[in-house]
Amino acid sequence: MTATAAIAGYPRWREVLEARWRDRLSEVTELSLAFHDAAAAAPDRMLAQPESGLRRLMDEAISARKALADTDEALARLAAGRFGRCEQCAAAIPPGSLHRQPEERYCPRCADDGALAVTP
Repeated sequence: MTATAAIAGYPRWREVLEARWRDRLSEVTELSLAFHDAAAAAPDRMLAQPESGLRRLMDEAISARKALADTDEALARLAAGRFGRCEQCAAAIPPGSLHRQPEERYCPRCADDGALAVTP
C-alpha cells in the first residue's frame, strides 16, 4: 500500500476514526462519572483496596483515555497525510492491520522489533 493508497480512502478513514473517537469519548465520560460517583459514595475506601470496584473503574477509565488519545493521534496523522505509514520506518502499514486497528502506528516489522511500545 502506498501513502497515496492509504490516503485514497481519506473520507472513509476520517469517518471511521471520528466514529471511534465519539464512541471512546462517550466511554471515557461514562467511566469517569461512574468512578466519581462511586468514590463519593465511599471516600474512605477510595483506592485502599486494589481489588475494589473503584480501582477497576479507575483502571478502565485510564485505558479508555489512552484509547481516545490514540484515536485523536490517528486523526492528526490522517490530516497530516501520514496515516497508513509506520512511524518508525515510514513503510506502508498493511490494509488488513488498518482495518483491524485504524489507530495502528507501526508496520508489522517494526511492531515485532520489540523496541517499540505497540498500542493495543
